[in-house]
Amino acid sequence: MLRSLDIRDMLIIDRLALDFAPGLNVLTGETGAGKSILLDSLGFVLGWRGRAELVRAGAEQGEVTAVFDLPRGHDAEAVLAEMGIDTDDGELILRRVNSADGRKTAWVNDRRVSGDVLRRLSDVLVELHGQHDDRGLLNARGHRALLDAFGGLEAQVATVSEHWRALAQARKDHASAIERQAALKAEEEYLRHAVGELDELSPQAGDEARLDAERRLMQSAEKIAGDVAKAHQAMSYDGAEGMLSDALKWIEGAADRAEGRLDEAIETLGRALNEISEAQSQVEDCLEALRFNPHELEAVEERLFAIRGLARKHNVLADDLGPFADDLRMKLTALDDSVADLARLEMAVAKAEKQYASSAEALSAARKVASQSLDAAVGAELAPLKMERAVFATEITPAEAGPSGIDTVAFTVATNPGAPSGPLGKIASGGELSRFLLALKVCLTRDQRGVTMIFDEIDRGVGGATADAVGRRLKALADEGQVLVVTHSPQVAARGGHHWRVAKRVEDGQTLSEVAPLDEGARIDEIARMLAGDTVTDAAREAARALLAG
Repeated sequence: MLRSLDIRDMLIIDRLALDFAPGLNVLTGETGAGKSILLDSLGFVLGWRGRAELVRAGAEQGEVTAVFDLPRGHDAEAVLAEMGIDTDDGELILRRVNSADGRKTAWVNDRRVSGDVLRRLSDVLVELHGQHDDRGLLNARGHRALLDAFGGLEAQVATVSEHWRALAQARKDHASAIERQAALKAEEEYLRHAVGELDELSPQAGDEARLDAERRLMQSAEKIAGDVAKAHQAMSYDGAEGMLSDALKWIEGAADRAEGRLDEAIETLGRALNEISEAQSQVEDCLEALRFNPHELEAVEERLFAIRGLARKHNVLADDLGPFADDLRMKLTALDDSVADLARLEMAVAKAEKQYASSAEALSAARKVASQSLDAAVGAELAPLKMERAVFATEITPAEAGPSGIDTVAFTVATNPGAPSGPLGKIASGGELSRFLLALKVCLTRDQRGVTMIFDEIDRGVGGATADAVGRRLKALADEGQVLVVTHSPQVAARGGHHWRVAKRVEDGQTLSEVAPLDEGARIDEIARMLAGDTVTDAAREAARALLAG
């Protein structure tokens, strides 16, 4: 419940403090006196989007503070708990400042918050309603959500939405798999041929360098072999090795008589003979390696050229042919697996479609039941509003499947039996529209606890007994909580439990708005003014007393 509203330097309000109460609170006053400014100020502190320039001319900043009393278990507690804001005493204080340069700052119970937090709180604190309702009563695009809220179908809607997302993902996965398979099939012939070539050649890393070295060695083998053979001959016993061996024998024969002078020479010659023997063995190995069959050169060249050719063909390095072949094999495996994968994904789509259809059909059936309840509830509300012959109907027609189900929902009315029905905003006249919207509002907000309902000139276009019926219904609605009504109707004003008059005054050349609570005598004068106009007569006062007594 809204307990108080404090406004400083907003539009034509300099200082204003209002204390509200449970029940029906009415605000009256002449056109242009500033009643809409009160709603603008309340909307500002609740984070609603409204006028861009709200600060009073000449002021550095404007400020609005709203205090709410929250019953235990109020829906606002969830938002506050998420923000870590304490409300143990059930008091909620919203304060918002608007600087002259346009900057806005907000606090909730002295905790600084964003405008989004204010808007989330406003959704569970206040319901604003007027002839041009901004919450979807006249906009058919919002009727489905309103019906779902009335029927308590939010959980079913969430399930349908979840199943729709699952179906959309399943279809996306299936379509992607089809595209991947088509791309692989387009290159299947190439893949199988390329893998066949690579498997037949079976290239390994290092093959190119090794084969190139073998080829170059074979190409120069004849010339190398002659030189190496001569070297071998020179190192044999008929050459260097033989002469060194003979020299060692002669020195060893003379060593006994040389008194040790030949010992180092003997050692050195021994080492030299060992080195020559090792070199001779290596030369022999080389000679053996240089002995090749010309067909071996042909085979080496054929494989070397084949490896280089495939590397050029596939635009990879020769040493990368092996990993490249592995990649191609993986693509072929994916192609072979795609058949089974497609079958699996098709089954997943079918399962998701069945799941979605089941939940959407269940939701559609629940909406039909809820629509019957809503139609009956609105019909019951219309009778005391002097529209017992009018017919309200919730039309549910098939719609393209989507996250909210398979239904289109539209509120339609017929103002008289047998008259054509149509959209609420097009069929009803101004006065009828006000009463239809009031009946709808009553039904759609019936189960909301601790919500302050604000009606902005809901009685426009009606008078007499009809206005009295509207006032009585607003009072009955206010008996269950708190209702604020901005009205020009004396019949509605007379039903208020608390009455304020909004007026303008001129001070130091500035037009300012003021709001005053009315006692019993002042209420009589105000309602008499609403009945008679500027000149209030005794007859008008008597009529006002009669309204208040009724």
